[in-house]
Amino acid sequence: MGRVAYGSAGLLALALLTACSAEDPDGVAMVGQKAPEASVSFSPADKTANVPTDQPLVVAAQGGTLKSVRVDGGKSGPLKGLLSEDGTRWRSLGTARPGTVYKVTAVSVNPDGKEGERSSTFSTVKGGKTFDIKTVTPNKDDTGLTVGVGMPVMITFDNPIADRVSVERNLIIRSSKPVEGAWHWFDDTHVDFRPLEYWPAHTNVRLEAKLAGVRGGPQMYGKRDVKLDFKIGRSQITKGSTDNHVLTVRRDGKKIRTMPMSAGQGGQWKYYTTSGVHLAMSREPVTVMTSPGIGPGSAGYYSMTVYNTVRISNSGEYVHSAPWSVGSQGNSNVSHGCVNISPENAAWFIKNTLIGDPIIITGSPRKLEPTNGWGHWQEDWKQWLKWSSLKDGPTITF
Repeated sequence: MGRVAYGSAGLLALALLTACSAEDPDGVAMVGQKAPEASVSFSPADKTANVPTDQPLVVAAQGGTLKSVRVDGGKSGPLKGLLSEDGTRWRSLGTARPGTVYKVTAVSVNPDGKEGERSSTFSTVKGGKTFDIKTVTPNKDDTGLTVGVGMPVMITFDNPIADRVSVERNLIIRSSKPVEGAWHWFDDTHVDFRPLEYWPAHTNVRLEAKLAGVRGGPQMYGKRDVKLDFKIGRSQITKGSTDNHVLTVRRDGKKIRTMPMSAGQGGQWKYYTTSGVHLAMSREPVTVMTSPGIGPGSAGYYSMTVYNTVRISNSGEYVHSAPWSVGSQGNSNVSHGCVNISPENAAWFIKNTLIGDPIIITGSPRKLEPTNGWGHWQEDWKQWLKWSSLKDGPTITF
């Protein structure tokens, strides 16, 4: 009897254990099942045509992560992108090229580590023509790559830009010190950037014009990207008055030179020196100056060679050596509109001036126009922003 009772208890215990195992949904019966392969989606979808060049490509993984995404554009080159921190989403950066078929290859990984590969294709809109940057200032040849605190970034295009927003948002200014600034369209082929206030001294600046494939107008796209690095030098600001006939130069806030001057004699409007914030536009050891609007043989005509000149406008104004007016410098205005200084002072000034240095003249009834040379600082910030498509914002520091 004892043995039978013992055996019955053992059978009962075994039956209970078996019943528990069979009813456990997370038990032995589930061991060995594998996670499904991760799924991958593409936007734009496979075989989508006429995709705008600025529409981002997004690749997403569900039930896993993305190991890699490759976007091949053939002769147009690959399309770069960025993977999210959790590895589930990839987004293209920049713009695609027009008239290009792109093949997208994505490799995903499921929770078990199994890899899967999916591919998709899409094609972009066809472009009829291109636009390019024709000139950019400052530059190595015309201004040098170390410039004054008032220097704007000036871009001209070889074709009129209809889609200003698209172009402007791809013109990126980076700087080593934070600066608030904005672009300003003077016309359809000319856009300039200036800060709210003068650049901080000794700031490194980079222009990144990421225009390749960017829409500039109907069926017109950017031809290439352009990058320019330059540096802001020391802060030098020159101020002069047509009333007190003196130029004062301050460097980094400290007065370093005072120079007697003679400004425009007036009488006729063209013979007044313009008042306003000028910028040094060029340094010319020798300049031949001729009378404005008067030809040879006419009364008042002149043609003369002048030395050590610094151009400050497009209407013929310079700060230059004038040995003939030294007696008037410091007490009266006798020039045809230029700022006359002595030969010694002119030699010093051209040597110590950077292109883009502010030269501020006051006292004259004739005001410098914002489009007369580099009169960018003649507009207050509200006026400047009026012609900006994206308005103001901070530069990207690096």
